[in-house]
Amino acid sequence: MDEQQEPVELPRIPLPSEGIQVNFCKNPACSHFGIPASEDKQLRGRSNKTTDRYTLTGSPPMLHCLSCGEHIPVKSNEGIAEELKRLQLPLSPTKQNGCRTAGCPNAGMPPSAAPTRYWSFGKTKAGTPRYRCKDCKKTITGQGLSTKRQRKSHLNSEIFRALTQKMPLSCVAEFSRISPDTLYRKLDFIHRQCQLFAANRERRLPSMSFERMYVCVDRMDHIINWTNRADKRNITIQAVGSAELKSGYVLALHVNYDDTLSKDAVTLAAIKCADHEKQPPFRRYARLWLPEEYEKAVKIAKGDIPAANGMNSLDDRIEAVYAAADTRGDVEQPDAPRTEWQPPGRGLLVHAEYTLYAHFLYLKHLLAGAGKVRFFLDQESGIRAACLSAFADEVLAKDCDAFYVSISKGVTKDRALALVAESQRRLNEYVARYGFDCLHLQEQRRQYLKDNMHTLWSKKGKWGDRWLEYPFPNMAEPEKRVCYLTNLKTDWFDYDDEHLANLLLKATLHPIDRFFMQTRRKTSMLERPITSSSVSGRKWYGYSAYDPAKAAKMLDIYRVYYNFIKKGDDRKTPAMRLGLAKGPCSVEDIIYYSSEA
Repeated sequence: MDEQQEPVELPRIPLPSEGIQVNFCKNPACSHFGIPASEDKQLRGRSNKTTDRYTLTGSPPMLHCLSCGEHIPVKSNEGIAEELKRLQLPLSPTKQNGCRTAGCPNAGMPPSAAPTRYWSFGKTKAGTPRYRCKDCKKTITGQGLSTKRQRKSHLNSEIFRALTQKMPLSCVAEFSRISPDTLYRKLDFIHRQCQLFAANRERRLPSMSFERMYVCVDRMDHIINWTNRADKRNITIQAVGSAELKSGYVLALHVNYDDTLSKDAVTLAAIKCADHEKQPPFRRYARLWLPEEYEKAVKIAKGDIPAANGMNSLDDRIEAVYAAADTRGDVEQPDAPRTEWQPPGRGLLVHAEYTLYAHFLYLKHLLAGAGKVRFFLDQESGIRAACLSAFADEVLAKDCDAFYVSISKGVTKDRALALVAESQRRLNEYVARYGFDCLHLQEQRRQYLKDNMHTLWSKKGKWGDRWLEYPFPNMAEPEKRVCYLTNLKTDWFDYDDEHLANLLLKATLHPIDRFFMQTRRKTSMLERPITSSSVSGRKWYGYSAYDPAKAAKMLDIYRVYYNFIKKGDDRKTPAMRLGLAKGPCSVEDIIYYSSEA
């Protein structure tokens, strides 16, 4: 008879995984910022001096920081590590053929890595290059052309261009005279080539030196149409993107959807390990929205929160976003399901906060060569928590700073012109009064901010965050507020007025918002011009995808097109400005890219 297994006692908080531990206070002004809670149960009492200054409360569990009073949702470090591996997979070098002779000095070493150890040895009938090892004299076959075994490779270029110039998939198939199945295979091929091409360039970033990096971060929801008339709920995936300010280069773009997983296999595995009996951060599949969990969340959903829409002013919108975050059970979770949403039929959604945590850890790897990093973030508590977790050490060393940036949406052109004119009038009066006519415009604005630094701030939200009313609007951002998130002091700011003014003048979301706008305008699958509502409030989007994997691939394809091919007014691409390319790349450079080149 089998002995009954005793239940394993779980640690107080999830153990670190791959060096990741995010369960700590995320208030930079707190003495316990960046210091993880203890994994061991803590003795309590006034006489006990071994406490880690955290208490564990609630279900799902939350840490309560006794130093500053902040409540921190507990997360699975293993889940974040798994998500980071998923995001980093495209950066992994492509496996290439090397000498297969056991004991040979060149065993496993491809010709591209050691060209002097091989002779070129002609080509196969299909045109694939062959090589001969100089040591053991054995021959190997290279990878060859990216288009090998394709019967209609001549269509790749025109399909790539059509996909990035707003042509719907049905029109692309009709124009190219190919079947939908062939088009989907072409889409997969183009996506694969884009990932290989971009990874080859972006693997250089961690070793590149940058004195300063200014990174703008925002999220965008993408609606996927239903495929089953019996369940007319939309699928929603969320994309988080980060763009470098000066170059406009989109450093990373990640969606909270994993199409490589089998929903049935993961569900069965979760049942076998009794995941449903454990608290969320201690589950084996903590990062994933399992179907049963998702449908349960839908049943208790409150519908769309009228936080950011229909507000009378930008200040009202900021307060409403704070209030909406405070009503969530998990303040860091931005993807709580709504009643009109459903999970995808294939693959699994990832909890958006796990994608956010992994996204910033991904950025930390890419920006390893940057002396200082400044983040300009959309007002979202999940983005803030992920940023401060990944860069906690850098924040304490003042090598990293983060700012919320909130911008009015839907301002009319006449209103924007009036705001810009009023701002210029106010600046002209200031310049004339103090005789700053000799200074150029940026210096005038810096001086204005310095002199008015103590009058432009106001506290907002239950946490009393200080927000600055940005005094220099433009047509792209006619109304703007900025909040300094990484201040290490509680009374005032830890930078002098001039330094802070320099940073505030750069605060913007325009580079990443421009990219998201371009994806809407230039890829029909991602735009939403035609909608029809049902009585239940669900909507059919005229050009949207039916498969979230296709939408995710189109985002990847357009990112590469935007970074390496699309030129700006200066005739340069974002990759050229960042130093990842010497000139504009062509569609053919990507389609025919080979890792052996």
